[in-house]
Parts: sequence; structure tokens; C-alpha cells
Amino acid sequence: MLRILIPGGAGQVGTVLARRFHAQGHEVTVLSRYPRNMQWRTLPWDGESAGAWAHLLDNTDVVINLAGRSVDCRYTRANRAQILRSRLDSTRILGQCIATAKTPPRLWLNASTATIYRHSLDEDQDDIWGELGGDEANAPSTWRFSIDVATQWEDTFFAARTPHTRKVALRSAMTMSPDKGGVFDVLSKLARFGLGGTVGSGNQYVSWIHHRDFTRAVDFLIEREDLEGAVNLSSPNPLPYRDFMKTLRGAWGQSIGLPATEWMLEIAAFFLRTESELVLKSRRVIPTRLLHAGFEFQFSDWQDAAQHLVADAR
Repeated sequence: MLRILIPGGAGQVGTVLARRFHAQGHEVTVLSRYPRNMQWRTLPWDGESAGAWAHLLDNTDVVINLAGRSVDCRYTRANRAQILRSRLDSTRILGQCIATAKTPPRLWLNASTATIYRHSLDEDQDDIWGELGGDEANAPSTWRFSIDVATQWEDTFFAARTPHTRKVALRSAMTMSPDKGGVFDVLSKLARFGLGGTVGSGNQYVSWIHHRDFTRAVDFLIEREDLEGAVNLSSPNPLPYRDFMKTLRGAWGQSIGLPATEWMLEIAAFFLRTESELVLKSRRVIPTRLLHAGFEFQFSDWQDAAQHLVADAR
């Protein structure tokens, strides 16, 4: 049995992980600003300071930090500050608490994002030779902001002085699960109501990972003590948005998918209080380090994954 602490674990990804660990018989504790009654223990945390939970680190095997304000919002000045500060503050204080623990956790997994790579239509971006973004010509400020957040987040994580704790930054693609309110749920609603057609050129790549492979990859990283640094958590087969949505529509039995130009998407994003970057930026990410280490995906192709997810959602 492992003792696992998941700061920021009350969201979709945290719930997917906590549910799996709990089913495996591990002792799970989730830290959240808004703790809920779950099958596992949940404790309050403001994400900024050490709390009463800090003593738990002396008996914890694995820390998985997912804390950070949602990026599904308009990138106003205030929201940008909260998105950045929530990630850096939570990571920094966790590093300080781990550094002063008498028996620190042997592994610290910290959330990152596949958005850290450049907008790529031409070639795959992996976790060995991939090109970080931020310098693309004509990239919107929202894209540069997202990359800057990811870069500072990882810098803060790796700067923490925790010599007795192995550290891995999880550069995750979109985690697809049938849970309500997750990204798969949102995209499915578009597909089912005939709105999930091509957006923009449709050539932009979508990187994704099935929730079962996500949790299995985390298990794999816990077991493989030789892996540290940045690791991509994504299917080895990203695909263009037009094909991604066509496959999803097919899984739901919907043949119609109304297209949307970029200007139409910008208007919709404004009224939905989100950003078009989440759809228009091409994320062509592959998990080379996982593959080289021998990890085998259960759902490497989107068609199989989409059909499985739709069946679960039904």
C-alpha cells in the first residue's frame, strides 16, 4: 500500500487518479480549496501556504501536485495573474515542505502541460528533442502566455531543493474521460448536436490521452525509479482536428458537423468566457520517453479510444 497525497486533486484529472488509487487499496489524501465528501480523505488547502496537512509528508510515498486555477477562462489581466500565481505558489510551498520533511516522499510528480511545445503542424514534438514554444512568428499573446506559464511552472518545480525526492514534470495532453464537465464531455456535446465540425483550417493537431492510459502511465512512473525530468503523457498518435472530431462524431452516430471559421470561434469563445487557443493551437505531441521505457498504451488510436469513451458515457 502506498500513501499518496494529491494537492489540487478535486478536479477531473485528480478525481480520475484518486479513484484508481483508492480502488487499488492505496491510502489517498486530496488537498483542495473546496474539499468534498469522497471515498478518500480530503483536506482544505489555500494553495499558498503550509497547512495542517504538511506533517503528512513524513509518511507519504508519492506527491502528485495538480494545483492551479483552471485555464478555461478569458485571459484577462486578473485571470492571467491568478493562473500563473496559483501554479507557482503551490509548487513553491510544496517544495519547501518536502525539503523540511524528516522522511520526504520518494517521488514528486508535478503537473505541467503539452502546451509548452511550439505550435507544430510539420513535425512531432517529443520529450527529448521537442522544441519549446514562445518564439513562433505571429503567435497570439494568449499562446505566448500559456507557454510562459508552463515554462515558469516547470522552472519553479525543478528549482526546489529536494535531493531525496525524485521529480517528474507531467507534460499532459488533454485527458479524455467520460466524467461530467471534462474535456471529452464538452467535445461530445458539440459532436452530438452537430456543432463539432472543422474549426479554422482543421489542420491543427490534437494531442490526447485516454484516462486509463493516463493513470497507467502514472503507475508506471511511480514504479520506474530511473525516470525523472519532463515526461509527455499523451497518445503516440495525435491527429488533425478535423479527423479528431469526425471520429468523435462517428462514435456518437452523428454525421453532421457544422464548420466554424476562426472569427466565428473567437466570437463563441468570448461569449463562453474561454479562449480560442485551446482549439486553434496545434499540439502534435508524442511520448517518446514512455515508449522507450517500455510503456504500452491500451488506447493508442483515437478511433478505439473514442468508441470506448462513448460506450462508457452512455
